[in-house]
Amino acid sequence: MSLFDFRSRFLVTLAQALRFYSRLPVPLLPEETTLAGGALDFPEIAPAVPVAGALIGAVAAVAIFLAHGLGLGVLVAAILAVATGVVVTGALHEDGLADTADGFFGGASGARRLEIMRDSRLGTFGGLALIMAVLLRAGLIADLAWDGPRAAAAALIGAAALSRAAGLMPLALLGPARRDGAGAAAGRLPIPAFTRAVLIGCGIAIVFALIGGFGVARALGACVAALVAARGVCALAELKIGGQTGDVAGATQIVCELACYLVLATG
Repeated sequence: MSLFDFRSRFLVTLAQALRFYSRLPVPLLPEETTLAGGALDFPEIAPAVPVAGALIGAVAAVAIFLAHGLGLGVLVAAILAVATGVVVTGALHEDGLADTADGFFGGASGARRLEIMRDSRLGTFGGLALIMAVLLRAGLIADLAWDGPRAAAAALIGAAALSRAAGLMPLALLGPARRDGAGAAAGRLPIPAFTRAVLIGCGIAIVFALIGGFGVARALGACVAALVAARGVCALAELKIGGQTGDVAGATQIVCELACYLVLATG
């Protein structure tokens, strides 16, 4: 494959990843008529997923700098950044977190848990999970913003990239919990494709952690924390429903993002 072909293919997969993970207006690329089309191929787009995450995080990071420029406090800046991220993604991952929490903790059997997860109504566990996730994200980003907008923005971008790569772990380690739905459509992600995504995600996270002044130790710690958190969600999903769904992948991203912030905010 020539360098031009590689670049064209990567741009196509990046455009597809951005369309899936966000509501950003990504135009159809000319190359997509020959290089893409049909159902989303997760093994193909996996390496582009953390790059798409970094771009989504960069949009949210703009809110940090705007708030700082307007003289707003760190908590307001953090809330605006979280809100921007939710709008840009269409609350894709938050929806998964809420459905997963409702199903995992509101059902007595695997079948019942899957039934609850498919219900669009928000339950007690889902509501509490959303509240805690938003509060934790805003609080941790605000804590990071005390070191200046650059530190908080760098953390946002790095965590957005790494958490979306780590969020693919359920697709790599678990089979679909049901025969239909997003998880079944995505299929099993080959370990090599997942590994490439994680390496790229870790690389982006480390670079931006260093830009933010967090140091090598915390940068590596954030990578380890994200992967450990993802593995924990996978273990819980296997226990509760015997596999993965799209909601589980979304919940994994949120948990991994929080794990990154926790490590970066420590010290």
